[in-house]
Amino acid sequence: MHQALYRKWRPATFDEVCGQDHITSILKYEIDNSKFSHAYLFCGSRGTGKTTCAKILAKAVNCLSPVNGNPCGRCEACLSVEAGTATDVLEMDAASNNGVDNIRDIRDEVVYAPSSLKYRVYIIDEVHMLSASAFNALLKTLEEPPEHVVFILATTELHKLPATIISRCQRFDFRRIATEVLKNRLMYIASKEGIDLCEDAAILLAKQAQGGMRDAISLLELCAGSREKITAELVNITVGSSGREEMLRVAEAVCDKDYETVFASVNEVVQSSRDITVFWQDLISVYRDLLIIKTSKNAADYLDLTDSEIKAMGELAQKFSREQLSYHCSMLEDALFSMLKANSIRRIVAELTLVKMCDMSLSTTNDALLARMSALENKVAGVEFSAVSQDKKQDPAAKKPKRTVAVNDDDEMFKSDIPVAVKKPTATAGTVRILKPIKSRAEALDKLTDSNSMVASFYKVAKWYIDEGGKIILKFPDKYSAQNAKLFDSKGDFARIISSVLCNSYAPNDIEYESEDVKRQTSVIDEILDAANQE
Repeated sequence: MHQALYRKWRPATFDEVCGQDHITSILKYEIDNSKFSHAYLFCGSRGTGKTTCAKILAKAVNCLSPVNGNPCGRCEACLSVEAGTATDVLEMDAASNNGVDNIRDIRDEVVYAPSSLKYRVYIIDEVHMLSASAFNALLKTLEEPPEHVVFILATTELHKLPATIISRCQRFDFRRIATEVLKNRLMYIASKEGIDLCEDAAILLAKQAQGGMRDAISLLELCAGSREKITAELVNITVGSSGREEMLRVAEAVCDKDYETVFASVNEVVQSSRDITVFWQDLISVYRDLLIIKTSKNAADYLDLTDSEIKAMGELAQKFSREQLSYHCSMLEDALFSMLKANSIRRIVAELTLVKMCDMSLSTTNDALLARMSALENKVAGVEFSAVSQDKKQDPAAKKPKRTVAVNDDDEMFKSDIPVAVKKPTATAGTVRILKPIKSRAEALDKLTDSNSMVASFYKVAKWYIDEGGKIILKFPDKYSAQNAKLFDSKGDFARIISSVLCNSYAPNDIEYESEDVKRQTSVIDEILDAANQE
């Protein structure tokens, strides 16, 4: 009979367990020094090695000649436990044996000495499924069992266990296995099994497994069933997943209100008979990454992405506000729950949700209103009004003339205040200058302070913008502050740090230092009202 790969490649010693060194090192020390506990609690997500470590521990405590805390795998005790014929090692699934009578049977049996091994070991899997009465029956035995008994409890839902049970056990938290560790293990298994596996496909399989070794190996075996070279494309087809490039294209289409691309993406998923909930979960994952990039200073530490993928995500994240990403994430989450409840209308739910995400005015939720307010604030803060074209006809008696502030030809580095109309000899009449505030100003200032606190003190007093040409515009309260900032930043610290924060390359020539006109005391609202009166 064929044996599944995840069973065939199940670790036989603690050294073979991947990604759980913080646990296996302690267990090896306890076995090597005969200081193991009477009760253990293994908790963590599925496929991370809880049951595997429990079986290895059962062999190790009974091994006749352990090697550095590992079971030898050759003695009679190890072979009987491995084969499942040892009557002193009992494995119970609490999901189907969760009654008080099952626990009473264990309580009555523990008083008897082991028949063939040194210790009687009880492995209770999914222990959180036990009933309240069953937990009560287990309490006293778990606290003070006979010297020849070891309990090993395993659970995926620690919060469902009573505190009285947890306090009586030595607890170990199994972590999700890193993508790199999963990838290396898959490549090793594929080489031993004669499976032609590309590295890109192995990375994709590892990401799909979400930190579970068993899931990763099962997906590898599923893809190997095609008897073809396993590529990233084959993995996407087999698993029913969409590539990250497609998800980025959908997110960008939502930002640009490109309804054709949105409907085409959903239609492609449906026509190819892929599970639309998998497509939706991939989209949620992309939005999660965008939100982290938008809000975290050290986004790379929390993203399982390559440098090129992080750069692409950073460029896309610049198009969204934090409020907009938050609104989209809530919409995606609500839609996923709706899809899981209603199989027949999943496509309709997906399309309607994406349309609402494209046009926030279609939703009246608080998140949508906050996102719309944020977009409005950005537009108001980023628009600089200009002089009306000379050839535009207007009634001088009905409209006020637009005020301008002249700029000397000798002082090109310092320009007039915003949003006052700017009049320059070389400027084309009627052009509009757009200044978009830099939202990452606080992050850049923090990095600049760490690098050079004196230089940072000069940049703190300035207002930071990006103009329509992509240049950095710094507005200082006076000419003296602007000159000092440029003078003391001789090493170009500001250009280097703003490049890293905005994920773009800026040279010192791409940064303009401007001084504000202190004589003019009008506010932004006054200028907006003036511009409205001049229309």
